[in-house]
Amino acid sequence: MNNTALLLDSLDNVGVALCDLSPEEQVNLEQHSLEIRQFIPAKHKFALQDFQPGDDIFMYGTVVAEVTQEIKQGAALTVENIRHKTNTYQLTDKIAPRAKVDTGSWPTRTFLGFKRADGQVGTANYWLVLPLVFCENTNIKLLQEAFENALGFAQPNPYELQIKALVSGNTAGKAPNESFDTPQVAPNKIFPQVDGIRFLTHSMGCGGTRDDASALCSLLAGYIHHPNVAGATVLSLGCQNAQVGLLQEKLAALNCQKPVMICEQQQEGTTHALLSKAVKETVDGLKRANQCFREPAPLSKLVVGLECGGSDGFSGISANPTLGHVSDVVVALGGTAILSEFPELCGAEQDLINRCTRPELAKKFVHLMETYNASAKRVGSGFDKNPSPGNIKDGLLTDAIKSCGAAKKGGTAPISDVLDYPEYIVNPGLNLLCTPGNDVESTTALAGSGANLILFTTGLGTPTGNPICPVIKVASNTKLALKMPDIIDFDAGTIISGEETPATAGERLLELVVAVASGEIQTKAEEKRNFDFIPWKRGVSL
Repeated sequence: MNNTALLLDSLDNVGVALCDLSPEEQVNLEQHSLEIRQFIPAKHKFALQDFQPGDDIFMYGTVVAEVTQEIKQGAALTVENIRHKTNTYQLTDKIAPRAKVDTGSWPTRTFLGFKRADGQVGTANYWLVLPLVFCENTNIKLLQEAFENALGFAQPNPYELQIKALVSGNTAGKAPNESFDTPQVAPNKIFPQVDGIRFLTHSMGCGGTRDDASALCSLLAGYIHHPNVAGATVLSLGCQNAQVGLLQEKLAALNCQKPVMICEQQQEGTTHALLSKAVKETVDGLKRANQCFREPAPLSKLVVGLECGGSDGFSGISANPTLGHVSDVVVALGGTAILSEFPELCGAEQDLINRCTRPELAKKFVHLMETYNASAKRVGSGFDKNPSPGNIKDGLLTDAIKSCGAAKKGGTAPISDVLDYPEYIVNPGLNLLCTPGNDVESTTALAGSGANLILFTTGLGTPTGNPICPVIKVASNTKLALKMPDIIDFDAGTIISGEETPATAGERLLELVVAVASGEIQTKAEEKRNFDFIPWKRGVSL
């Protein structure tokens, strides 16, 4: 790889700066030899030819933008001189040919997981406590405090110490680094086979549409049915739209056989009666969950969620293709990968259509994409508005540029299923899941659809995690990995420096996946207790 600039595809007419490029600097990219006209920041794109308004910009071998102002060869692409544009796409019955994936020694490898009666295998073993309606959030928090204190999992807050020191006037206000940079040592576990109790809160369940209530109950049912969950305690008020009976219908549809303890406040009477019942039944549930043990399971039992957030101009070059390799290997082994964030597949539709194994899957994908985009446009915010200020600052100038890089997370595997939110996985292989690009809404949905581990790429950094699903953070660049070591688990910046390829980095990442899935390594998000949970209220969220 050229260590200063990169041509992603022979059809492309722009290059990517791998480092800051100065005016008059000479760049040679395959058949292109040119002089840089202006300062080009790393991650940004520059013209390989002269452009006139109306010309198409190609990246990743496809149209990603349209020129709005004259651009000279060697000049920078900016939001002032290009705008979002994609190729048209069409349905086809032909499945694109796919190269055979080299699985190496992986077919004989295993991870240590929790085997469930329904055949799923968990990468963790949690008891779940959740509300059907936001009215129970306070009670959920009371239970969380009680259980974490009683079981020894409560952790000191270093900033509490800093505040006390500042108030007393005994310090300049610096927090003691060692208290939060070093992971807290876990106490002796009363239930050694239980990885923790996870407490969910949310803002839904009542006051919305009946469709919102139905989607919420489907999502919560997916969390209870999840392979990383041994059982659940459910708090209900009683009068909300998200009724206990509706949740039970959703659980029955999944054929969920796990213990689910229902505690309804309007039946129990006092808060004390409600929470005392919840405590007793949760302790009983923990005793049952503690009877589960990790045992070897084939990698075909991995269900890997694919996510990106805080993306930059290197994400589609390093981190996302690395996930693509992992996804391809897992799928080739008979496992499952889930690619989400439909607003960030805009411009990559034709490739995904061509990879659908059945015509009805392609039709469902197109329908979901077009319906979603139309609903966003009705309120003045189509897919073209997806890139954030941070994305744009670091080189992702249009949604198509962002999307074509984001789609690389899905590798090259055939698409075995297309899921609408919040459907649960049925078929192994590569699944497409309709979610927003919003990081937490999407990771929440991935776990709700059955992902037992999530790979999350970032170029700018984000602490996002999930309550029941380990989230491995993959940095697109080494600078980020060094800057935020407390939230980054894996550095894919070695691809940018030329030390590795996406395939070799992917092999290294898959080793980390096996270790995390086996409970041998805790992710940074787990260490930091970044247990983020936001159900998607089906409206406009990009």
